[in-house]
Amino acid sequence: MLDMQQKIKIFKALGNETRFLIFKNVFTGGYTCSLDKKDKNVKVSPHATCVSTIAEHFDFALPTISKHLKELREAGIITMEKKSNKIYIEPNMETIRELGDCFNTLVENFDSNRELFFKA
Repeated sequence: MLDMQQKIKIFKALGNETRFLIFKNVFTGGYTCSLDKKDKNVKVSPHATCVSTIAEHFDFALPTISKHLKELREAGIITMEKKSNKIYIEPNMETIRELGDCFNTLVENFDSNRELFFKA
């Protein structure tokens, strides 16, 4: 269960435009990554992308992209796993679902208590 500090960390991470764009594209499959052809034993989710592929879409050096990815990983909304000579990135669906549930609860509470917010 996400505590308040974890939620704040997620919103801070997504508050940066570059990190938000990276996350959005990782989440929606906006980047594709070629699998490492040298090692046919590497098993990777078809939804994963890699750092170098993300970096191709920005005018930043690879270390800058890596710093943004580190922030997203530390916030818990992406996972990163090194396989062979690449680092593969995927959205952390468990965290994203839990954050979505928080928003759903807020909406439900707002709808059921609307009269408390908008008394005439």
